[in-house]
Amino acid sequence: MKKLIFSVVSVVFSLVALGQQENLSNSTKPVHSEEPPVDGYVKKTDIENRKVIPYSAIRQTDIAYSKRVWREIDLREKMNKAFTSPKSRLIDIIISAVMSGELTAYDPTPTANDPNGDSFRNVLPADQVMARFGGDSVLVEEFNENNEVVSSRYESRTFSGDNVIKFRIKEDWIFDKQRSVFEPRIIGIAPLITPQIPGMDSNAGILPAAGGTTGGSGDPFDPFAVQQDQTSEETPVEQIAAPAPVQDQNAFVPAVDPTPAFWIYFPEARHILVNKEVVNRNNDATGLSYDDVFIKRMFASYIVKESNPEDLRIKDYIGDGVDRLYESERIKKSLMDYEQDLWSY
Repeated sequence: MKKLIFSVVSVVFSLVALGQQENLSNSTKPVHSEEPPVDGYVKKTDIENRKVIPYSAIRQTDIAYSKRVWREIDLREKMNKAFTSPKSRLIDIIISAVMSGELTAYDPTPTANDPNGDSFRNVLPADQVMARFGGDSVLVEEFNENNEVVSSRYESRTFSGDNVIKFRIKEDWIFDKQRSVFEPRIIGIAPLITPQIPGMDSNAGILPAAGGTTGGSGDPFDPFAVQQDQTSEETPVEQIAAPAPVQDQNAFVPAVDPTPAFWIYFPEARHILVNKEVVNRNNDATGLSYDDVFIKRMFASYIVKESNPEDLRIKDYIGDGVDRLYESERIKKSLMDYEQDLWSY
């Protein structure tokens, strides 16, 4: 019996020693391994091996209250900076999963069977996903010494997620009377893009610079542009003293709101996000995944729409941007007040 116990203990210690030798950072002598060394002293396997924790089952008869809201997450806010980290950018994770077939992208275009475009009815093919971000290829032309095109070819365009600065999420706030829990559950998530409309002036709404020009330097090929090589002796006094023209603040400036590029079904995306670590500014050992961030509501957002009989967005009945934020906070407070009014203290 003692021999058997000694053999088992010896095997265990041998396996432990063998496991430590595979990590070059823990070795006491140079070891040549076919695999690259571990980037650090431990290998983070807790995120890679995680599984999605399912939601609690809810019966329709147990739902005493339900409210659907649409939110927007602005990645330029300080609390949402983790979504834009080059080490683990959210849009890169989603695009990679869609292109590899792990996630299904849904077309946000309103149709007869999907009036709002966010009901996950129409599948968007993977080859059309990159087209929503400006195309997956670019035409490259070669010129000769006479500035003539001699050849042209298409090259793959590298996707950059820097242009995606907002996400829209659709969620339901549900009160389960069986469990006495009032909780939100995200249904879908969509990256927002700003459409590029041909013919729209990109400098619309920008005040001209001093001297009446919109740019800092004159165009040498424009005979009517003010050149920068003019000296003070050649410039009339009246032209120097004349104030710069100011654009009318009430003038109409065309504005295009960001629109969803595609929709992702969040319960499906959880199986991808649960294995993607979120970069923390203060601690590298937090062990938080993107699934944890969304489930624990560790992001800043504002409401852009709530379910209503007229199917109106906040911007459809409120024009001022500040008043829209006040309306968003009012809707948030109404959700919190519903839960607080359920209990007596």
